[in-house]
Amino acid sequence: MSLLGIDVGTTGCKAAIFSEEGRLLALHYEEYQIRKPRQGWAELDAAEVWDKVKLAIRSVATQCGEDPIKALSVSSLGEAVVPVTKDRKILGPSILFFDTRGGEFMDELHENLSDKKLYSINGNTLGNQYGLTKLMWIKQHRPDLYQRADKFLLWSSFISFMLGANPVVDYSLANRTLLFDLDQKEWSKELLKIANLDQSKLPDTAPSGTKIGIISTHIANEIGLPKGVTITAGAHDQNANALGCGVIKPGCAVYGMGTFICITPVFENRIEPSIMIQRGLNTEHHAVPERYVCFIYNQGGSIINWFRSTFAANVYQQAESAGDDVYDSLFREIPEEPSSVFVLPHFTITGPPDFINDSSGVMVGLNLDTTRGDILKGIIEGVTFSLKDVVDSLAPTDIDINEYRPVGGGSKSEAWIQTSANIFGKPFKLPVVKEAGTLGAAIIAGVGSGVFASFEEGVEASVRLERTFEPDMKINQHYKVRYEAYKELWPLMGKYLRKLAAMN
Repeated sequence: MSLLGIDVGTTGCKAAIFSEEGRLLALHYEEYQIRKPRQGWAELDAAEVWDKVKLAIRSVATQCGEDPIKALSVSSLGEAVVPVTKDRKILGPSILFFDTRGGEFMDELHENLSDKKLYSINGNTLGNQYGLTKLMWIKQHRPDLYQRADKFLLWSSFISFMLGANPVVDYSLANRTLLFDLDQKEWSKELLKIANLDQSKLPDTAPSGTKIGIISTHIANEIGLPKGVTITAGAHDQNANALGCGVIKPGCAVYGMGTFICITPVFENRIEPSIMIQRGLNTEHHAVPERYVCFIYNQGGSIINWFRSTFAANVYQQAESAGDDVYDSLFREIPEEPSSVFVLPHFTITGPPDFINDSSGVMVGLNLDTTRGDILKGIIEGVTFSLKDVVDSLAPTDIDINEYRPVGGGSKSEAWIQTSANIFGKPFKLPVVKEAGTLGAAIIAGVGSGVFASFEEGVEASVRLERTFEPDMKINQHYKVRYEAYKELWPLMGKYLRKLAAMN
């Protein structure tokens, strides 16, 4: 018997089938476009994405006829919701987290809900990226849609529902609405009242790995799955990533290397809100019971993509034409030693703790001998220094990180992983299966269908490590000196920007 993991992201979806031993049997990816009907708006065509998910499932299902699928689960992006009727009709698009709609409610919400109060209930501070303000916008500006919708489903629950499950969302994704009570593990009546939203419009909640239905017969026939496949409540994609690379206990953290560079550590107890708020850190249920995670991130992958498109446009075009990976050749150019270039990675809004949106990127140390590889390594170092700044502030939280598990597209680069290990001075342990999100979803499916007695058993059976990148402590000492110099860049940039603003 095999397990199906489905991962639905902002610009693409994957379906992957794994054996009970965690061996990848089939994988298929489908891409879709973000729609921007007006300036500041960003949404997904839910019907298009649903069709792409079915196509991905159908593709992998045809490859595993001799190893029938027993269960499936879905990991997905957070925050965004899809309006549906109880008979599974899609009523409209899904508003994405960076869409500006809903921002008009922020002042009103701040008046009635302090960050400390909200954090004590939900584990997040107020922001327009969450589902709460999007739902308020729909209720005020699309009242007909709000009334016609029986449910607004987060993406994992939406795909599961369309496959035949009951309308149920797991705790981690429910958290991304800002309407979920972490301690009570249910929708918060207090928060719903403040937002003037109806609980009846939201799905039921359940822990990841709960059986929430079986695939409907007509969908099974359409996409080539056997009848009776169990559907289990999935997880927020970051939590599925953690599970899929074995990050289920304190002391270990995911090091996601994609568009966002995201460190996801695990901890066991709720932490005093003021301590977490000061560091810009959230608290969210892990897929694993009685465990929590938080997210330390920046958009380092986006900066590297910018570098690729500007400093290496010709290499990029040649690689695209030849079907090669442009990053393979670019990362071969970076020097082994620390770069001579310092980079402040404020090219876009930063992550925790300050979420700075009025700064700019800075490169220091350029001269006529500077190579393209020096600049790329400087970017990698700057992005990593930015994350280290947050990790170094964790002592009062009791969150401890002794090792990292790199996943995502950047984990293909040994040079990038080794540089990160050298800066943090901690081992980076690379999993064999790089598709951590879909493997995590498959493990959740295995727990929900009884293939595994627990998440621990699922990880033990499915997750293996390929190699360990030990830090070079001699280079680490060099980076400690450079890190202290790096930390002076933002105050200098802030001073410059204030002068510039005064001149204007």
